[in-house]
Parts: sequence; C-alpha cells; structure tokens
Amino acid sequence: MNVREVHSVRSHAGRPRRSAGLSVQGLVVSLLVSLVAAGLVSCDAAPLPRDDSGPLSYWPQYGGDKGGMRYVAADQITPENVDALEVAWVHHSGDFSEAGEGRAHTSYNFTPLLVDDTLVFCTPLNRVLAVDAETGEERWSFDPVQQQTSLPDPHTRVCRGVAYWEEGTATARARPCGRRIFTATLDSELIGVDAMTGEACADFGSDGRVALREGIGDSAIWEYYSTSPPVTVNDVVVVGALVADNIRVDAPPGVVRGFDARSGELRWGWDPVPPDYAGPKPSDSAYTRGTANVWSILSADDERDLVFVPTGNASTDYFAASRQGLDHFSSSVVALRGSTGELAWRFQMVHKDVWDYDTASQPVLFDLETSNGSVPALAQATKMGHVFLLDRRTGESIFGHEERPVATDGVAGEVLSPTQPFPTHIPPLHPSALSPDDAYGFTPWDRGKCAEQIARLRYDGHPFTPPTEAGSIQYPLNMGGANWGSVSIDPVRGVLYVNMTRMAGSIELLPRAAYDAMEDKTSRWPFQLVPMSGTPYAARLAPLLSPLGAPCSPPPWGSLTAVELASGETLWDVPLGSTREQAPWPIWQIPAFANLGSPNLGGSITTASGLVFIGATTDNTFRAFDAESGEVLWEHHLDHTYRLREDGRQFVVIAAGGHVWSKPGDALVAFALP
Repeated sequence: MNVREVHSVRSHAGRPRRSAGLSVQGLVVSLLVSLVAAGLVSCDAAPLPRDDSGPLSYWPQYGGDKGGMRYVAADQITPENVDALEVAWVHHSGDFSEAGEGRAHTSYNFTPLLVDDTLVFCTPLNRVLAVDAETGEERWSFDPVQQQTSLPDPHTRVCRGVAYWEEGTATARARPCGRRIFTATLDSELIGVDAMTGEACADFGSDGRVALREGIGDSAIWEYYSTSPPVTVNDVVVVGALVADNIRVDAPPGVVRGFDARSGELRWGWDPVPPDYAGPKPSDSAYTRGTANVWSILSADDERDLVFVPTGNASTDYFAASRQGLDHFSSSVVALRGSTGELAWRFQMVHKDVWDYDTASQPVLFDLETSNGSVPALAQATKMGHVFLLDRRTGESIFGHEERPVATDGVAGEVLSPTQPFPTHIPPLHPSALSPDDAYGFTPWDRGKCAEQIARLRYDGHPFTPPTEAGSIQYPLNMGGANWGSVSIDPVRGVLYVNMTRMAGSIELLPRAAYDAMEDKTSRWPFQLVPMSGTPYAARLAPLLSPLGAPCSPPPWGSLTAVELASGETLWDVPLGSTREQAPWPIWQIPAFANLGSPNLGGSITTASGLVFIGATTDNTFRAFDAESGEVLWEHHLDHTYRLREDGRQFVVIAAGGHVWSKPGDALVAFALP
C-alpha cells in the first residue's frame, strides 16, 4: 500500500527532532467531519452552507459545531464496509518531546477543524498548521515561538484545538483576515491569524496577539496558561485558562474573558465570585484569586447569545474550608451572556468539591424531543459518570434530579455539603460498589494485595466519600468517569455515546507538620504529592493498583456506553480498550486478560451511517463500533472524517501522539476506503 507521508516545514530552529517511521503512540483522539461540494470555495466566495435545521455537514468548530455534538451526516463509510479502511496519508509535525532537560512531555490531543478543504490544528508547541484535507500536504503554518518550555508534573504541553470565525458578509470575508483562526497558548496569549494564509491579523490586539496575563497578578508562568480552544459567540471570542492545581490557596484568578473578534479589545471579564462574597479583594490583580478556573472546552449558542462554561475547582482541590465561599461556581456548568459576560444561570454538579471532580467535559447542545415538544437541551457529563440533561435556556434539570444525603465527617476543620446532586433520568453510569470481595488482580497473590488496600481505606459506597488522614477511596478516581473527550450525540437516533475510565484511586490528607518534615516531596505522576499551601493539609493521591499493575477495581477499566435520550435507558455498555502496551508482558497476550478496557480521555464521534469512531485509549488502537449494538466492527493499531465532494472519498483522520502515560509522537493519520 502506498501511503503518502508528509513532514512539517518548521519556521525556526530548536525543535526536537521527529523519530523515524510511522509510529503512533498512546492516547488517540478521534474526529469526524464532512463537507459537501458547495463547501469547496475560495475565500472570496460564499461561505460554507449553513443549515441549522439538519445534520452537521461541515466541521468548522471543535466538536463539529459550537455545541459540540460530534455528529455528521456522512454515510459513505458504513458498518458493511468500514473494515476496508486503509491509511491514505500521514502528516508529521515534528513538534514533540520527551520530558527532561528542561522540557515537558508533549501530548497530541488536538481536534482539527475543517475549513473548506483544509484541516487546521495546533501542535503542543502552539504552532498552528493547515494541511490539504485530501493529501496531507502542508499549506501554511504559524509559529508563535513558544516561550514556556517546561511545566510541572503532572501536566504536559498540549493544545487541544483552535477556533474559527468569519465576517458576516461575503465582501468582508474576502478581505485579509475576513476569516480567522483563534488559538490560545501556553504563553498565555490569544492569537488571531488569517484562516487562508496563516498570517497574523495585524488589527487583532498587538500584531495579532492579546496578552492574557494582564489583570492576573503575580504568578509563575506555569501557574496560568491555556490548553483548550477559545469559542466564538457571534463577534466575541471567549477564553478561559488552566490554573495549576493544589499549589496554594491564593492561586491565580479563574476569570473567563470575552474579546472583540475584530480588534481584540476586552469586552468583558467574568470573575467567578458568589453574589454575597465578602472575602479579601486582590491588591495585585483585577480579578479574585483562588476562584474556579475554566480549563476545558466551552460551547456557544449564537441565537441565544449564550456561552456555556464548564468550571473547575476553587483552590485547593482537596480542602474546602480555606476557600472562603469561592466554590459557589466550582464544578458547575455556567451560562454567560456572550455580548456582556453577565451570568444567565449556573448548575452545580458537585457541592463543596474536595475530590477534584471538576467539570472536564464540554457542555453539548442539542434539541431534545419530549412529550411536551422540543426542548433546547444541554448534556453535561461528569467525572463521576453522571450525565445531567438541562434546559439550556434556564439551566433547569429537564427531568429533575435528586439531592441525596452524604457524610460530612471529613478531617478536622473541613466544611462539606450534606447532600450531593444525582441525575435520575439517566442513572449513574459508573459503578459504585467496591469492597475487598470486588478486588481484581492478574493472580491470586496480587488480587489479595488489592483486597488489603481496599479494606484499609475508607469508602462509603459512592464517589463523595470524604477524604481522610487515614486515606479514602475515590471511585471513580479524579480523571473520571468522563473527561475532556465529552459525549457525542446522534440526533436522528436520539442516542448519546459516552466513554469513561472506571478505576479507583486513593486520597490521603497529610497534616502540614508531617508534610513539612518530609525530605522527598517529589510528585511522580500518577502518584502525586501536592502541597496545598495555605491549608492545614497536603495531599497524597494514587490510583489503586496491584503489585503487577492491575487496577484493583473490577474491569472493564474503560467503557463505551450508549444511552437513549428520551428514556434514559442504557442501550449497550461495552469495554473500551485493552491491556496492550500497559500490562506486563506477556499478560496482555493472554486472551482472558486482553479485553478488559483501559484508561481513556479523548471522545467519540458518530455518523449517520451508524458508526461510532473512537481512539482515546492507552492501547494505541483506533476503533469503529456499531452504533446499534456496540460491536467492534473495525480496529487499527496505530494511532475525523470528512468528504470534500459528492463523488469524493470520505476520510477518517486521527491525531496520534501520546499523552502523559505514553511515549510522545506527532502523527496526523488519515484513513479512507480504497
């Protein structure tokens, strides 16, 4: 098979060199996109066809549209022929590195956009690249010359995607920068470039750049930066930022800001403080320190002038009593007015979050058919394996939910919520039972060791077990459940698809004196030791693993689940991933230990023809599932899909380059039928 392999031309020296060969490593993230013939236009022609009443037929935004539904009407690749997919081309950016020598490990987590016949994406070094969607040939690149080269463990250098915006008239779109790509960087900049040429838009900020650290106050460069794409709501570009977890109580502000898409002028800043906040006002910043940050992917509803914000935790993650009420907006989905930044509503998924169960998934917008008619809805998946369905106009739960009592007897001085919200229409999708009898292991010996760990730690039978000094079980652990991959929705079938990690971890709170007396305070992911300065405790975090590396919780350790939206019924639930590349050799080659699922982060996409594509796992495998049955119909051990013409081939393209637990790589791989 003749595979076209393309290598990026880099604009300046100092990049790590690309390894030889077609090697696709670790975490893989899938995207499906489709274009019809009318979309193949030059920059001075009419824009892509917009038909909001029908299925998505183009992919100009992260998640397909601004609501992140991840569905497309492409039907050339079907359950009957998907097993004939073959590699069509491979693009190597060259932008990756191992950790060490002042460098941070890179992750290749981006989702490309399809703008006309061009794929546009960003690399871990924040370069923005545009490649021909049919051949992989590079068309342009923009290099901001990243200054931040090292990030503290456990974070990696990553850019999850970019945003596309265009002027409202054909004449305006034909001008330079009438169609723009916006990217937010690890150097805390918001950058606008011409979508057709990659040239910086001189009229946006200062020569295409807006400094996001203005108003943030005193903080280290690695404490505040962006890893996820902005979103546009009409003519406003909205962006949040990652704030380093668990370093100190007075962490940098978690402000969300909206900038004019043409000029880069600040339109508004939303400071996530409660209405009755009476705590300290910052002296060195325009916004309040220690608030919930917004590091993940935003959604927008242009028609209703709303932007939907998934929030993280107020500082620090594992002790709430020192937050002075700033967790009012923590672990929530918040709706803001796109034009003004004013609060429209909020819905909180975790009260007084002391588990790092921040809202990691993009809020997904869709129309839900109910007995009372169509409702403009929002699906919010959580790390706990919960999926809440909300009316996106009001934030009210469409089918209702329950506030269930939970224990509040955490460590001394802690303040916990006596109840937590549970969805009822879609019951929790992550298991909650975990006892010594449930322990798993590859052998009776390591299974016994897991049973001992589970017996030693406190667990109340649900994810809201209070952290303790003696140690508590966190199930699921703090990576999920569902994470930033979010969910995909098939609006025709009325089905939601969600992938989750199903593993347990432990939280141990260390009194300040005990932490201060420790000689080695090194944090080695996934075994983390975090200082939480300004609180009475530090925290030690770890997955529950057997001496042979098996998760102590029962498999599957990764899952893909289909849920009927109208009834809330689970249609099917199947393992996602295998122990390949992770379990000790030769365990993963033994059939009984092979298909047990694996940790996963990236999301799925679904097609009109009845396929669900997903990478996301640690076993370097890209899969297609039957949307009706959950059967695996095709898999490729390596590492989006679009169709440019009615008579053209549909492509499936995947970014494959590893994550924190795997060797980094730099491949964008396209598949097509022969």
